[in-house]
Amino acid sequence: MNDPQDLIISDKWIVSKRGDKNPVDPRRPYAWFVEKERTTTGEIEDTAIIFLTNRECAYHCLMCDLWKNTTDFTIPVGAIPDQIEWALERIGNAKHLKLYNSGSFFDGSAIPEEDYTRIASLVSYFETVIVESHPKLIGDICLRFRDLLKPELQVALGLETVNPDVLLRLNKKMTLQDFAHSVSFLNSHEIPSRAFILLRPPFLSEEEGILWAERSLDFAFRVGAECCTVIPVREGNGAMEHLSDQGHFSRPDIRSLESVLEYGIGLNSGRVFADLWDLNLFSGCSKCFDRRKNRMKEMNLNQRIIDTVNCDCNM
Repeated sequence: MNDPQDLIISDKWIVSKRGDKNPVDPRRPYAWFVEKERTTTGEIEDTAIIFLTNRECAYHCLMCDLWKNTTDFTIPVGAIPDQIEWALERIGNAKHLKLYNSGSFFDGSAIPEEDYTRIASLVSYFETVIVESHPKLIGDICLRFRDLLKPELQVALGLETVNPDVLLRLNKKMTLQDFAHSVSFLNSHEIPSRAFILLRPPFLSEEEGILWAERSLDFAFRVGAECCTVIPVREGNGAMEHLSDQGHFSRPDIRSLESVLEYGIGLNSGRVFADLWDLNLFSGCSKCFDRRKNRMKEMNLNQRIIDTVNCDCNM
C-alpha cells in the first residue's frame, strides 16, 4: 500500500477522477420519496424528502457523489419552487419535509434567495422543514429563511469525522471549530441542527472507523447537535475507487454500523439514525442481511437497542 501522505488531495484531483453526470431537468427534482422517522417529540411520522436539482456544490468533498445529479450552471429563479410544487403534488400527507439539494441550501448559487418567499409559502402546512448546509455557510441568511417559514426550521450539517487528519484529507474545507460555531449560532437562534457522521472514511481501518464514528457522535452532541445520522462510506465518485485500488479505503461492515448505532442510542443524548440506503453493499452474508436491516430500522424508529442478530458470520 502506498503512503497516503504521498497523495495530494485537492479539488482538481477529486474532479479529475469523475465520470459523467446524470441528465437532469432543472424544473424537476431528481428524486423524492416518503419515509417514517422518529421526531423530536418521540412520534414516528411520515417525512417527505425532495432531492432538488440545482447547481453543483462549491465544495468538492473527497467522498461525495452527489454532484452526479447537479447542473453546471445556476438554475433560473423560480425553478426550485417549481420543483417543490411538482413533488408536493405527488407526495401525500407527510408532516415533515426534508429539502436536500446535493450541497448547501444557503448557497445562493444553488438556491436563489429570491425563491425563499415562494418556497416558504409552498411548505407552510408542514410541521418541520429540514435543509442541509455546509457549516461555513451558516449565518444571517438562515435567519432570513427561518423568519419566512411557518414550520420549524432544522438544519443538517456535515460533521463527517472528528479525526483531524482525515477531516483535512476529506477536502471539506472546515475545522471542528467551524462546525461547533455553526451549531452554536443555530442553537442561539432556536434552530435545531443534526449532524451527518461518516462510518469508516478513507485512511481508517475497520476498528478505527468504529472508534472515530463514536468519537464524532460524542463531539456532535457535546457541541449541541440534536440528532445524528451515521452514514457508511461507499465508492461511487471515482476518487473513492482510486483510493480503494490503492488500499486506502474499504467499505465498512454492516456489523460496524450496527455497533455505532447501538453506541449512539446508548448515549441518550439525542436521536441517532443509521443510514440504510444501499445497505446491502456493506453485507457479506445473505443469511442475516434482512434481519440486520430490520433490526437497525426498528432501532432508528424506536431509539432503543434490541436483541442482537446471531449468525455464523459473527464467529
